[in-house]
Parts: sequence; C-alpha cells; structure tokens
Amino acid sequence: MRQLQDLLKGNPIFCDFPEEFVDDLKECAWEMEFQKDQYLFWTGQDAKYMYILRDGKVALQSYTAERGPIVIETMGDSDIVGWSWLFPPHKWHFDAMALEPTRALVLDGRCIEGKCAANHELGYQLMKRFSSVMLDRLNNTRIRMIDIYAKRETSGSNYDFI
Repeated sequence: MRQLQDLLKGNPIFCDFPEEFVDDLKECAWEMEFQKDQYLFWTGQDAKYMYILRDGKVALQSYTAERGPIVIETMGDSDIVGWSWLFPPHKWHFDAMALEPTRALVLDGRCIEGKCAANHELGYQLMKRFSSVMLDRLNNTRIRMIDIYAKRETSGSNYDFI
C-alpha cells in the first residue's frame, strides 16, 4: 500500500495533498497496464474510474461516421484521464485508447465518492484540484477550436478542420 501512496503523492495534483487524504485515496486505487491499441473505455460505457497516467500515451477520441475516430487530445505522463464518473449520467463521452504501452493508476469513482461523503473536506479539496485541471483542459480545447476554425475559414473547406 505504501507504493500506491507514493504513486499518488508523485502526481502533481496530489503532491501537497494531506497524508490523511492520500491514505483515503490509496484504498480506492490500483495499478494497471494497457497495451498499444487497447481501450481504457468507450463512449457510452458506464464511467466508473479515473486514470492517472504513469507513463505512456492515451488518445481521447470521438467517432464520426464521415471520418471514423478523431483524436481530440493526447494525454501523457501524470495526466488524469476520465472525469465522467463525477457527473450523472456517469457515461463516458469519448473513447480512450493507449497509443503505446501505458501504465496507469486507476481510482474507483464510487469508492472516492464514499470517502468524500464521509469526509467533506476531502471532497472539497478534490473538487478544487479537479476543477483546476478541467479548466485547463477547457482552455486548451478553446485554443484548439480557434485554430481549427481559423484554418477552416482560410481554407474554404469544411473538411480541413481536424
């Protein structure tokens, strides 16, 4: 269990987290490995887990009938993948596929919710940290969308945006 605690504390989002909170989270965590082209989850599947990438790369994808899977974002070392377990209806909105062999720390969302219900300060601290990461992702998405639509406007084509 000490190794899980060290892995959690080694992630930037939890590096200064109080020990008692890390102790709670490690009870919800385990390590997992994914092979190249293996999916962590698929769109529409029940969202139950959060993944903290230790090493490797994961593509967040959305499928379109015209073009097949489109990579929305590529995640790497120390990135957190999967927020949908936090919000009803608890379904994944994207596919997540390992682009190379990837190791991750997996956290069970229902276990975390139970810990937060028992300790509201833990829940508050997690939401502050998760919100900050989600805000960064939204800002990055906004910048990519500006790029995409700027290219589309200048190219005159509706199909050059990704």
